[in-house]
Amino acid sequence: MIEPGKNVKQHDLHMRGRKAVDLTGVQNVESFDSEEFKLQTELGILTIRGTNLHIKNLSLENGLLSVEGNVHSLIYLEPGAKGKNKGLLGKLFK
Repeated sequence: MIEPGKNVKQHDLHMRGRKAVDLTGVQNVESFDSEEFKLQTELGILTIRGTNLHIKNLSLENGLLSVEGNVHSLIYLEPGAKGKNKGLLGKLFK
């Protein structure tokens, strides 16, 4: 049960046919190009990878983002993780 006075973080993601993604709870678009979007959401960093990706709609005031293109993956980084995934050598030499 939710305690009164606590802020509830809202973040929803809806994908349609791997061609379109609608998100809520978007706080910031860190970076984007036609192959990767890196977003700060209410629940952490989200990376969307694919081809021919582009923004259909963006409203940071309302926390809304719509992306179209060929979506290959959606990856949430662990809380406290740096903004980039480590490569093979980075994983071997922690």
